[in-house]
Amino acid sequence: MLRPTIPLGRIAGIRVGAHWSALVTLGLFTYLLGRSLTDTHGNSVVVWLVAAGGAAGLFASLLSHELAHSIVARRRGTRVDVVVLWLLGGVSELGDEPKDPRSDLRIALAGPLTSFVLGIVFFGAAELVGVVVSGPVPETLGWLAAMNLILAVFNLLPGAPLDGGRVLRALIWRRTGDRLRATTIAARSGRILGLALLILGGMELLLVGNGGGLWLMLLGWFLFSAANVELAAAGLRHRLGDIRVRDVMTERPLSVPATWSVGDLLRSQIVHSDHRVFPVIDSAGHPIGELAWSDLAALPAAARETTEVRRVARPLPPTARVSGDELLSTVASQVVLRPDFDVVAVVDPPGRLVGVVTATDLTLAVQRSALGLPAHRSERFRPPNTAL
Repeated sequence: MLRPTIPLGRIAGIRVGAHWSALVTLGLFTYLLGRSLTDTHGNSVVVWLVAAGGAAGLFASLLSHELAHSIVARRRGTRVDVVVLWLLGGVSELGDEPKDPRSDLRIALAGPLTSFVLGIVFFGAAELVGVVVSGPVPETLGWLAAMNLILAVFNLLPGAPLDGGRVLRALIWRRTGDRLRATTIAARSGRILGLALLILGGMELLLVGNGGGLWLMLLGWFLFSAANVELAAAGLRHRLGDIRVRDVMTERPLSVPATWSVGDLLRSQIVHSDHRVFPVIDSAGHPIGELAWSDLAALPAAARETTEVRRVARPLPPTARVSGDELLSTVASQVVLRPDFDVVAVVDPPGRLVGVVTATDLTLAVQRSALGLPAHRSERFRPPNTAL
């Protein structure tokens, strides 16, 4: 999951942000468009301002594309966590999977259809403005029209995680009724597509000497890697099945009050436990962070009494705060749980901590499920008495 480093607020109730890498792409498109415009309109401040506006317009188009996915997803009952703009465009982070093939298809098609409509709108605007004035503005509008149409067509290529891969998955899912098979086929198609782009980009770079080949190679690498992640996630969902978070969580876990000092923590009974990572809670019992013993290693001994736990705790990602009714497979596909370092906080409806899930819990659930055993023992195992 991409974490937005630049918050952009909310649009239609959906949280929007940008990853720092989006600034690289914004600068690159400004440069490429500016170079193209200076060839025909000369090198001037106005030309470069128009180029910057065109690059910003492209990112606004990417945002519209992703918002279309997110808005349709919410209307179809799928939770949306955040929309993030980044190096290679944008991504809508969905909180869960579409509930049926029809929803999957509509969510997937919403983005390309929006880009196609924007392409037509920008083309019409370029024609109208061109009648009134000449110069870089109508040319930039035409460029935006072309980029939106390219975005629509490229995203419809049949390979996950592209929108076309989602369309392929929805169609196979609808025809076969087998969601796992549909996801697997779409992901494998995405791997093939990614490899093809890598090869084409390499050939363009080596044989033609065009730097655009690097961009194709980057896209191919991203598609191949993302498709592998989709395959792994599909396998995980299959192994975990209908197991819920409450089935594997540790109830009434040890937690650390945020207002404690590190010295208070080290004098508490918590140090005698076998746990290595703990949720950090506020005065109302809401989890606000996570703390591992390794987080305290760099803190000087002299600062322990004056440093509150909240200062050294790591913020708890929104996806790591879940309800006990959520599918474990969904949580596992959205949260990276590093052993002895991360934790998922399970909360009740008011948001108070009621349990935790660690990397060990997740691994145990997968292994027991593969053996056909319950995901979690209902009570502590007591070995029978034996006598020699």
